[in-house]
Amino acid sequence: MNIVLWHVHGSWTTAFVQGRHRYLLPRLPGGGPWGGGRPAAWDWPAGAVERAPEELADAPVDVVIVQRPEEFELATRWLRRMPGRDVACVYVEHNTPRGPAVTSRHPVADHHGLTLVHVTHFNALMWDAGATPTTVIEHGIVDPGHRYTGTTPAAAVVVNEPLRRGRITGTDLLPQLAESVPLDVFGMGTDRLAGSEHIRGARIRGCGDLPQHRMHTELARRRLYLHPMRWTSLGLALIEAMQLGMPVVALATTEAPAAVPPEAGLCTNDLDRLTAGARELVADPELARSRGLAARAHALRRYGLDRFLRDWDQVLESTADDHTARRPVA
Repeated sequence: MNIVLWHVHGSWTTAFVQGRHRYLLPRLPGGGPWGGGRPAAWDWPAGAVERAPEELADAPVDVVIVQRPEEFELATRWLRRMPGRDVACVYVEHNTPRGPAVTSRHPVADHHGLTLVHVTHFNALMWDAGATPTTVIEHGIVDPGHRYTGTTPAAAVVVNEPLRRGRITGTDLLPQLAESVPLDVFGMGTDRLAGSEHIRGARIRGCGDLPQHRMHTELARRRLYLHPMRWTSLGLALIEAMQLGMPVVALATTEAPAAVPPEAGLCTNDLDRLTAGARELVADPELARSRGLAARAHALRRYGLDRFLRDWDQVLESTADDHTARRPVA
C-alpha cells in the first residue's frame, strides 16, 4: 500500500514504517510540525519516503493516517482528496482525553468514513467516540536489545517538557521520590530542571534530550526505570526501558498496570510503597537484574514489532476494502 502520514511521534512512527508498505511523509522546506519528512537522526527503512505537498496530488494513495485534527484539512488540500470520503482514512489517537475523562468526545466521534485506532485499551475506554468504528492496536517497538548493566545506582525517568506539563507527568512527585533514590531525568526540557525552584536542592539531574541510541545506552546504565506519570498515554520510553532489561517502578495509572507485571518491578499509587520499591532495587543489584529480565520478556511478548505490524496490516487492509465497498459505482 501507499500510505500518507505525518511524523508526529518519533518512536511510534519508527515502528510503523518498519512494515512492508510505502510511507509518504510530507516535507516542507522549513520542516516544522506539518512538514518534517524523514528525521535525519532516525534510522528508517527505504520504504519511508518524503514528498512535497505538490507531489501528493498526483501520488497513488491507498490510506491516509491522521493523528491530529488539523491534518484533515491539510490532506484534503495537498492530496485534493478528502480523507474518509475520497480516500481511505485511519485516525490514530495517541493520547488520553484532556478534559473530563469519561465525558470527553473525540474529534472524530460519530464519523462513519474512517477507523479510529487507539494505542491503549485505557484510552479507548475513556474517549467517547460515539458510533465511529474503533479498535485498539497496542504499541510495538523495534527491539533495542538487552543492554542493561545497572551500574549507576539511580533511577532513570523519561519525560518531555516536565516543567510545563507539571502534575500530568508527575513532575511534582520527583522531589519526594528523589529522597529515596537519585533521579536522572531525560527528555526535552529536562535541562531546565536544575533552575526550577520546585526542583532545586533535590537529587534530580536533568540529562537533556539525547538521540535515541544514546538515550538507550544511558538508560540501561541506571539501576531502574521510574514511571511517575499521572495522566498520559502509555509512554514508549517505558516499553523501551523494559526491553532494555530494566526493572520498573511505576504509578498504577492509565495503562501502566497492564504493561508492568509484578515480576517486572512494582506498580502502585502508594507513594510510600513506590519509594520503598525504588530503594530496594537500588540496594539489591541482583534483584534489579532478575526483575529486569522479567520486564524484558514481558515487553517482548506484549509489545513486539511483529505483532504490532500484523495488527496494523489487518486494519489497513480492512479499512481500504471498506472504503472501496462504500464508494459509488461510476
